[in-house]
Amino acid sequence: MLEERVEPNCLKLLSYNVQVGIGSHSYRDYVTQSWRHILPDSRRQANLSEIAHWLADYDIVALQEVDAGSMRTHFVNQIAYLAHKGGFPHWHHQQNRKLGRLAAHSNGILARIPVEHIVHHKLPGRIAGRGALQAIFGHGDSQLSVLSVHLALSPQARKKQLAYIGELFKHQKYFIIMGDMNCPHDHALEEFSRQGLQVKLGDQSDPTFPRWKPKYQLDHIWVSQSLKILNSQVMNLGVSDHLPVAMDIEIPRQLASIREYLDRQPIAAN
Repeated sequence: MLEERVEPNCLKLLSYNVQVGIGSHSYRDYVTQSWRHILPDSRRQANLSEIAHWLADYDIVALQEVDAGSMRTHFVNQIAYLAHKGGFPHWHHQQNRKLGRLAAHSNGILARIPVEHIVHHKLPGRIAGRGALQAIFGHGDSQLSVLSVHLALSPQARKKQLAYIGELFKHQKYFIIMGDMNCPHDHALEEFSRQGLQVKLGDQSDPTFPRWKPKYQLDHIWVSQSLKILNSQVMNLGVSDHLPVAMDIEIPRQLASIREYLDRQPIAAN
C-alpha cells in the first residue's frame, strides 16, 4: 500500500552489498556454503524477495555484489528483479567481472526518479573487475550525481580508486557516493581530502560487517558539503553478510526538477 510522502523534499537513500542473495550466517558459511557463489540455490530468490520488501521504502538504492544473470541465479538479472519487486521504474547495472556462464558480478542502481545519464567507470587496480556506476539526475546546472561503488580489498588498489573518485567529483556541487568501500570511514576521508574533495557522512559509526557480529565499517554513504543530511543509520537487516546503510537528505532548491518529482511521488507505507 502507498501513502503520500510526508517530507516532499527528503530523498531516501540506501546502500547494500547483497552478497548475490546468499545470506551467510557465520564465517564457517564461507567454506561450507561456498558452492552458492557458482551454483543455483533454492533459497536465493526468497532472500531477494525479502530484500526487495525492505528496499521499497527508498528513492535511490546502490547495490553491490549483485548478479546480472548467470547460471547461479538461473539467469535472472538480480538488479531487474529487485527493481520489479521493489517498485522501482528505473534501474541500471554495471557488469564488472564475468566468469563465463557461472557468474556476472555487478553493481546496480535502483531509482524512482528518472535517470538522465549513466556513466560506467572502470576503477584502477592491478586486477581488473572493480567498477563504479554513476547515475546523473536532473538537468543542466541542477544535476545530482549518485555513484554505486565496490572498492578493492588491496590497500594499494583501494587508495588509487578513492583518488579516482575524488578527482571525479571534486568540481561537482551535488554528489552522493554509496557502496562497499572495504575500509573504515577515516581511511576513505583521508584519501578524499587528499584530492580536495569536500565530503561528509552522517551518524554511520556502527560497523556493517560481518552482519552476524559486526566489527568493520565497510559500507558508507558520503555526500557533498552542499547537501543537508537529515538522518542516517546502519540497518539491522538479516540477509547478506553485510548490513545496509540508510540516509535521508534534503534536496536543495537548486535541484528543482528533483524536488518537483519527489513532491509528486507517493512512498511505500511501513
